Amino acid sequence: MAILLSTICLAFKVRRGRSELVVPAKPKPTPYEFKQLSDIDDQEGLRFLLPIIQFYKHNPNMEGSDPAKVIKEAIAEMLVFYYPFAGKKLFVECTGEGILFIEADVTFEQFGDTPRPPFPCLEELLCDVPNHGGILNCPLLLVQVTRLKCGGFIFALRLNHTMSDASGIAQVMTAVAEIARGASTPSILPVWQRALLNARDPPAPTFPRHEYPKITAGAAAPLADVSHRSFIFGPADISAVRKTLPLHLRRQCSAFDILWRLRTKALRTNPEQQVRILCPVDARSKFNDPPLPSGYYGNAIAFAAAATTAGELCRNPVAFAADLVRRAKAEVTAEYMKSAADLMAMNGRPGFDVGGGAFVVSDVRRAGFENVDFGWGAAAYGGPAEAGHNGTLGVASFFGTLKNKNGENGIVVPLVLPAAAMERFVVEIGVLLKVEEDGNQKGKSISAL
Repeated sequence: MAILLSTICLAFKVRRGRSELVVPAKPKPTPYEFKQLSDIDDQEGLRFLLPIIQFYKHNPNMEGSDPAKVIKEAIAEMLVFYYPFAGKKLFVECTGEGILFIEADVTFEQFGDTPRPPFPCLEELLCDVPNHGGILNCPLLLVQVTRLKCGGFIFALRLNHTMSDASGIAQVMTAVAEIARGASTPSILPVWQRALLNARDPPAPTFPRHEYPKITAGAAAPLADVSHRSFIFGPADISAVRKTLPLHLRRQCSAFDILWRLRTKALRTNPEQQVRILCPVDARSKFNDPPLPSGYYGNAIAFAAAATTAGELCRNPVAFAADLVRRAKAEVTAEYMKSAADLMAMNGRPGFDVGGGAFVVSDVRRAGFENVDFGWGAAAYGGPAEAGHNGTLGVASFFGTLKNKNGENGIVVPLVLPAAAMERFVVEIGVLLKVEEDGNQKGKSISAL
């Protein structure tokens, strides 16, 4: 079947190693100072801990090298350059205290050829910090390295999202990887300069914001009897999705923007209810006068939002949803980002509303998590560790990169839905791709969906 569902069962034992703070490596102390986050960084919608996980296979060329030791030493060197991560928050107090580093050993009876979310042992691969809770009382960055019996290892981290977006933390991880492979300095030096994304004086927002209706924070309704699944789309599947779109949209749209429509249908949302899709867009390339400097590792994302009613979304052809998302993403400009910062400053940095018909989808394929190489080669899987967190469970998802067994680049999309809705979603995907269990294509036209 062209759609693969994640059903990996893990059996493991954990020998928990010691936890310790890793401090900047140089004898000379890093600066003690207070650094202010930008108005984009410090919005309520980013005040959460983002888990990232990387799986690495055994590499005979690294025989005798302990990945935990190699990475820990590289992190210490990285913190010389990225010393704010060794501090505290909400203003980042650069104390040089270090980041928390945990070692563990895991024995797997079975793991699978293509690891992908959901990871049923995630709480063991990325442990909580004892006696720390909430966004204010935890390390800005926590790293855990788990050795595998086969000789590979798992690198996992938990990031305070107010410090960096996906591109920013991938830059930090790449710096660690370069140092682990022998570099004395990262190829891209870090740039703080968070004031570049602060509100104007006086603030003057110019864009209507679908992600902040009535400027109030929302929360996803708690889900009972939920199903966690990952869908893997190979090159043939991606081609099939693109063929459902008009020619003028095929190159402008993500092939999987239309999952918003299929998810809405699967949830059987009231036709009169407003539904919204929020797509974090990396806006670094939108700044030209002046540009954001290379090495900026703060949050430079805008939550492009498209809205309609569930009835309109489901009655119209697939192209309707794709075009709504395309137009929403096209709105993201430097002025859009400045407007977002202005709105944050004027309204207490509100969280975006994820209640009701919201769906948040992050495309992290360009961040390059899978290319982070600590010396053991590219990751078998690299990227976010789960779909959604706390209040966004069942609301948030992402598109990541994953190679299939044939070595072809595919896309992995994890979802959390009520069990009955998940079964309907699987049917909708099957109809969309016109795929039967044996992989043969049906002849039915997708335009009738």
